[in-house]
Amino acid sequence: MQRLLATTPGSLLVAEADGVILGALIAAWDGWRGNMYRLAVISEHRRAGIGLALVRAGEEHLHRHGARRITALVSCEDEVAAGFWEAAGYPQDREIGRRVRNL
Repeated sequence: MQRLLATTPGSLLVAEADGVILGALIAAWDGWRGNMYRLAVISEHRRAGIGLALVRAGEEHLHRHGARRITALVSCEDEVAAGFWEAAGYPQDREIGRRVRNL
């Protein structure tokens, strides 16, 4: 988190009420594409618009930095998250798969 905040200020979006963090989203710009990931909302505050508000704020943040395309990195196995992102306007791209290698 320290490196994220040091290198890309504003990439961590936080929703809070009365000093309590209710949700967070990372919206990072790599100079070519915007990426949103690690969306989280405290379970008892879900379905209240917090997640969607974070996504829209992430879109605005990334658009200001030049993003014209945004990828939402979402677990393939998380049906709840998949439904949320679909409803937010992020359909699954069935043509491009992501490959990852840990170093």
